[in-house]
Amino acid sequence: MAAVAGGAARALSQAEQDVQMMLAAYVYKRRSDGIYIINLGKTWEKLQLAARVIVAIENPQDIIVQSARPYGQRAVLKFAQYIYQSAPDLLQRAPSAHPH
Repeated sequence: MAAVAGGAARALSQAEQDVQMMLAAYVYKRRSDGIYIINLGKTWEKLQLAARVIVAIENPQDIIVQSARPYGQRAVLKFAQYIYQSAPDLLQRAPSAHPH
């Protein structure tokens, strides 16, 4: 299997192939310019499943929220604010990627 990156074809690693196969269920189609259109229905179903799992956890200390990407930090912080409302001491702010 090959993917086009920067106009050059390259072989995908096994991990990349696995990820592509897992994500295929969430792709509605691919436009002619290479942009993937996400299937929002399937994505919404998985979000609802994740929400049901999270609310079933009795102790907020057992929930870990993490983002390795700078653009995910804001979402993580907002999520953590809601999860840790009953235990605000558990909320630790990660250093901002964009200090103001």
